[in-house]
Amino acid sequence: MQFKPSRTFTRLLGSAAVAALVPLAAQAQETKTITSWDLRSDTTTAGIVRDAMDRFEEANPGYVVEDSHFANDAYKTKLKIAFGANEPPCIFASWGGGPLKEYVDSDQVVDLTPYLDANPEFKDRFVPASFGPVTFNDKIYGLPAENTAVAVIFYNTEIFDELDLTPPETWDELMNVISVLNENNIAPFALANKNKWPGSMYFVLLADRIGGPEAFRKAAAREEGGSFEDPVFIEAGERLQELVEADAFARGYNGLDYDVGGSRRLLYADRAAMELMGSWEMATIRNENPEFAEKVDFFTFPSVPDGKGDPSNVIGTLGDNYVSIASACPYKDKAFELLTYLTNDDAAAARLADQRVMPLKGITTEDPFLNKVLEVVGEAGSVQLWYDQELPPALGEVHKDTVQQLFGLSITPEEAAAEMEQAAQAEARQ
Repeated sequence: MQFKPSRTFTRLLGSAAVAALVPLAAQAQETKTITSWDLRSDTTTAGIVRDAMDRFEEANPGYVVEDSHFANDAYKTKLKIAFGANEPPCIFASWGGGPLKEYVDSDQVVDLTPYLDANPEFKDRFVPASFGPVTFNDKIYGLPAENTAVAVIFYNTEIFDELDLTPPETWDELMNVISVLNENNIAPFALANKNKWPGSMYFVLLADRIGGPEAFRKAAAREEGGSFEDPVFIEAGERLQELVEADAFARGYNGLDYDVGGSRRLLYADRAAMELMGSWEMATIRNENPEFAEKVDFFTFPSVPDGKGDPSNVIGTLGDNYVSIASACPYKDKAFELLTYLTNDDAAAARLADQRVMPLKGITTEDPFLNKVLEVVGEAGSVQLWYDQELPPALGEVHKDTVQQLFGLSITPEEAAAEMEQAAQAEARQ
C-alpha cells in the first residue's frame, strides 16, 4: 500500500508555506479554540482525524482543536439542532447535497472558493468531480475528506462456494441466489433498516437500473416531465417488494440498528450471506473481525429486465464525508488551515492504511479490495449521490420513510410514489 504525494504539494505543506497561504492575525497570547464535529465514531478513524489536529496544533501554538465524534443518526440530529440555534461547530462534516445546501442558503457556511483559488496546487490534488456535492452556484463549500465510497453487495465467499453460487449479474440470477440460500436456511441479505438509509440503497439502485439517473435528476430538479410518480419509481418499489416477498432479508430488518452492527452480526454468524452497503463496510469488518474479512468479496448490483440504466452506474460519493467551515466560526482562516491538515498527504496516507481512499489524483494502493472499488468507480457510467443526501432534508426524510414502509409492505409503490411527489411539490413551493 502506498501513497505518493506530489512534490509540489509536499513543498506546499512545508509548514511555513502553508502558514503563508492563509492570512493570519497576529499571534494572540490566549488559547483559541476551534471546535470540530464529525461522525467518525470508531476509534481508528477518529484517531486519524485527531492525529491531523495534533499536527495542526503543534504548528499553531495558541490554538486548540476540540473534536467531537458521533454515531451517524445522532450526528445528523445534533448538527441540525446546532445550526438551528446558530451555535454550530467551527468545522463540521457532511455529505454535501441538500442538507449542506440548506445551511449554505441561510449563509451559515463559509465559501471556500477564495481559499482554494489562492492555493491552486492544493485544490488540484483532488479529483474534480469530488467537489460536485459541495458546489452550489459555482462556489465550493467543502473538501472531500474521507473516502471514495460506493454501494456494493458484500458476500460470504465460503457460503457461495459451498452452495455452488456465483455473484449474480441479472435480476433473475439474483432471485435464484435468494431461492437457493433460503432453501439452505441462510438469510440472503442482512439489513439493518431501523436507520432507514441502508434500505434506501436498494430503492436508489433499482430506480437507477430501471430508468437511469435521468429520472431522478428530472424529478429532483423539478424539470418539465420530471415526477416522483414516474413509472420508474413505481417499478423500483415493486421490485423492492418482490425481494421482501421472496424472503430476501433476515427477519426484523426494519428494527435492526446499523450503528451498533445489527447487520454485520448476522454476517459474522453465517446467518446471512450478503449485505448491500457502502464500500466503507470493508474497513469496519477488517477492524471488527479480520478473520471474517478474509472470506468477504463484493459484486455490483445486478441489472433489471428491460432496464434503461447502465449496469455500471453506481451510487455513492467521491468524498464520503466533506469538511466545511461554519460562518459563525471566529477563526475562519485558521479553520481553513486546519482543513488542509485534515486532507493533506499525511491524512490521506493514514486513511489509505485504514482501507479508505480519498478522491485524490495519483493515489495508488496494493490492496485488492480498494483497487476493485477504484475499478468499479473508474468504469461507472455515473455516480449518483445517495438520494437522502442529495435531496432537501425534508424530502430526503420522506424518501427514507416511504422506502422503509415499502420494506414493511405497509404502503404500495403507487402510494409511496404519490407521497414523494406531493412532498416534492410542497418543497418546490417554499
